Amino acid sequence: MSMTPTRPRLRELGLGVGLLPPGRWNAITDVPGVRVGHVTLIRGKGRLRPGQGPVRTGVTAIVPAPGNLFRNKLAAAVHIMNGYGKSVGLMQVTETGRLETPILLTGTLNVWRAADALVDWVLAADPKVYSVNPVVMECSPHVFDDVAGRHVGRREVFAALERARSGPVAEGNVGGGTGMTAFGF
Repeated sequence: MSMTPTRPRLRELGLGVGLLPPGRWNAITDVPGVRVGHVTLIRGKGRLRPGQGPVRTGVTAIVPAPGNLFRNKLAAAVHIMNGYGKSVGLMQVTETGRLETPILLTGTLNVWRAADALVDWVLAADPKVYSVNPVVMECSPHVFDDVAGRHVGRREVFAALERARSGPVAEGNVGGGTGMTAFGF
């Protein structure tokens, strides 16, 4: 997959956000230890057939620190800008101020399947875990995807977590953002 954008990024057009300069990659992975992995699912063409396709979805895994996050929880907080989105785990982060899993982004009705897979991943890494708070949030691909097909599952979540790397991050219609629209941005 090419990391070369088809259009210039805002900073390349002379626009910036905030006062500080961007990091090396102008990405979340500029923060030491943060890794990102994607799995993108694109299958089928034509008219929507619920449960079959076309498929335009995926999953993005954000691993915020190295090591066992369940044993070495991170300080975290939640700010809700749009209460309409599907999510799992935000209430416990609000209550405890702690994050104990990677963060997953996926298509609307994949949220719960991805959360279940993330629990499997945590349990596989640490069988002594007795309760875990997976954090998964929605990216809505409803215009282009067979949302009802719920095509993201355990295999895709594990692959995104295994692919998580530092460095430049693929942007646009990849991973959890596949099938989304951004009004031309």
